[in-house]
Amino acid sequence: MEACKCEEKWEQLNEIIKAHRGQPSSLIEVLHKAQELIGYLPKQVLIAIAEGLGVSLSEVYSVVSFYAYFTTKPKGKYQISLCKGTACYVKGAPEILERLEKELGIKAGDSTDDGRFSLEVVRCLGACGLAPVMMVNKRAYGLLRPDKAVAVLQTYQ
Repeated sequence: MEACKCEEKWEQLNEIIKAHRGQPSSLIEVLHKAQELIGYLPKQVLIAIAEGLGVSLSEVYSVVSFYAYFTTKPKGKYQISLCKGTACYVKGAPEILERLEKELGIKAGDSTDDGRFSLEVVRCLGACGLAPVMMVNKRAYGLLRPDKAVAVLQTYQ
């Protein structure tokens, strides 16, 4: 488990898998628990889950790739979610995304090399009256412009 830097969690992961051994119908539940434990789902974890539940690795990948909640990439300490729902899109979200990608040196769906930030685009944050909106972890920031979005990130430096 060295590659995913989660060796200290391997014992707990094995307990999760053991509790559902041979129960293919528990796949989504086990994936949720594993991601909650480790923060993402590296290949070796997916292999262990497939073997433990008695499902094919392709089935596990199919579920992980279907649901947006699951990720096979580590998330940053600060997870940025930029809304591109209709209201946010119309009020400037594409320009904000472009500026954030430039500022962080990553594309949406990636994390910075130092592990500080990850950036994702979401379809709606449910705060249309504050459009355009982004969240950093669980904190919302609204009425953004590109410069204001960058200023928000600087508070997390």
